Amino acid sequence: MNERPLIAITTGGEKLFPRYPELYLQAVKAAHAAAVFIGPDVSIMDSVKRYFGFLIPGGGDIDPLFYNEENIGGLALEDQKRVRFDLALTDRAVKQGKPVLGICYGMQIINVALRGTLYQDIGTQMGQTINHREGTHSIQVNDNPFLSAGQYEVNSSHHQAVKELGRGLVAFAFSPDKVVEAFYSSGHSFLMGVQWHPERMQNTISESVFTSFIGACVERY
Repeated sequence: MNERPLIAITTGGEKLFPRYPELYLQAVKAAHAAAVFIGPDVSIMDSVKRYFGFLIPGGGDIDPLFYNEENIGGLALEDQKRVRFDLALTDRAVKQGKPVLGICYGMQIINVALRGTLYQDIGTQMGQTINHREGTHSIQVNDNPFLSAGQYEVNSSHHQAVKELGRGLVAFAFSPDKVVEAFYSSGHSFLMGVQWHPERMQNTISESVFTSFIGACVERY
């Protein structure tokens, strides 16, 4: 293939981009693909036909109503229009076998789309011992089809996390306090979520997140 595969990165619209949007574009380009941003104003059906794969980037908190829980408070909710768009797009892309990568909020979207649930606040509900809201921490990556197993240092900027895994998802990376840091789907060629922000890091595992995703997009065609 001579042309770079075209990847869609989801947003909430022109005024609701993820933080540091240029870093997502740079990470995709470094993995030998090209990317554009799409939002709720586009046709999901047309998008699934057009793009080689989908990247769901970071965002705010997902309203617990989407996974049938009451709001315990202290949440900075993502725009519901974006959440509904991301959930519907994920559902359609998965059914069509398109590669999907979720980062932070995007990982949580995948989990909810597949009928999983979230810890609304891991400090309150898990009593974790490390700070996930900022800084870095280690993770243990277990055997999986996409990333090399081992211990790595990753960044962290979240307070929600996967609780019950969605259908077909397999957790393969964990922080020292057992927060799920990555999963993949056992029933799809490429469906992966990571809780850290690999677009903000230059290390082996973060680069591998993008190269494995883009590689799957190329193989799909």
